[in-house]
This record gives sequence, C-alpha cells and structure tokens, in this order.
Amino acid sequence: MELQQIKDIKTFVQLKTKDDRSGHGMDHIERVVRNAQKIAQTEDCDHFVVTAAAYLHDIADDKLVTDQEQAYQEMITFLQTHQISTERIKHIMYIIQNLSFSQELEGGKATLSIEGKIVQDADRLDAMGAIGIIRTIYYGGHKGNKIYDPEIPPRTLQKKSDYRNESTVINHFYEKILLLNERLNTAYAKKIGQKRQRFLEDFLEEFLEEWD
Repeated sequence: MELQQIKDIKTFVQLKTKDDRSGHGMDHIERVVRNAQKIAQTEDCDHFVVTAAAYLHDIADDKLVTDQEQAYQEMITFLQTHQISTERIKHIMYIIQNLSFSQELEGGKATLSIEGKIVQDADRLDAMGAIGIIRTIYYGGHKGNKIYDPEIPPRTLQKKSDYRNESTVINHFYEKILLLNERLNTAYAKKIGQKRQRFLEDFLEEFLEEWD
C-alpha cells in the first residue's frame, strides 16, 4: 500500500515538474529523496513521511508557482484521494511549509520533527557542493541575474522580501548558500556538508582570483 502511494506521489511530482527550467526539476527532487532516505536510515523516523515530503517539498514553492495556496490545496486533495491518513497529511504539509530558508527569514526557524529536519537537510545538501554551484548558476541565468558585480556587495537578508529581490549569482552564495552548512540538523548531513562547504569556499576563492 505505502509503496504504491509513494509511486503515485512520484508520478504526480513528475507531472508538476516536467517543464521546470529553474533547477528545481525532477533531477533535483530525486537527489533530495535519495539524500533524505540515506539520512533516514540513521534516525528513528517515519520513512513514508520523509519520502513523501521529500518528493513534494518544492511543488508549492512560491518562487515556482503563482498561486501558492492553490498549489497547497491541490496537494492535500491528491494525498486525500490516495488514502493517506489525515495525521500524515498534516505532518507532510507542515514540513513542506516550514523547511525553506526564506521561511526562516520570515518567521524564524520552525520547530521541525525529525522527519522535517531530515527533508530540510536533504534539500540543503543539494544546494551545496558541485551540484549546488551548478544549480545556483543555472537559476541565476534563469532569472537573468548578473554573474558578478564587485560594486554590488552581498546583503545580510532580514526578511523574505529581501530574499526574493534578485542579486548577482555570486552574491547568492554569500547571502544563502554558504550559510546552509551551519543550519544542518543531523549528524549524517553535517558530515557531508563539511566536504561540500570546503568545495564551495575553494570555488569562490578561485572565481574571485580569476575575476581580478
């Protein structure tokens, strides 16, 4: 039963992400799911909730959809029609609505369950390291942002609206990506994060040296 429900959720997500050109497509989703499942093996958690939330975590992201509330409701309706319990649906939706970096800027860090912490870590790991660099550049190009401008310093983001105001691609590393490592929750993710953080720092050092 649960295996079929996960397969149905995956199919739903594939349909929703098939036209993505922002770096939040199915390849990203699959990596987050794999990361989440690996982390889940090291924690006492509900593996179904972890996998379902990992698949669904970007489907109603306000930088990807025009009507976030409609996207949330469509997701809830989908889960209900696939006989997923009300308790699990509430759990999955809470994770999705409270794991993002921008949400932390808006309302502070949410109190997440271990399942939420796992999915949050899995998502953040995919924004770090080599893949994180590619995704940041890809998204910046998608939004038409400059690669770099030494006259535009990185900002210290205070609220969600600041985050949504685009900056340069390189600034995004300093404004968000480099900050993720210290926000990881689980021991497994922290171990991976250390390596990816070093790679990010080395890349930026090399980039700035070449730019100058």
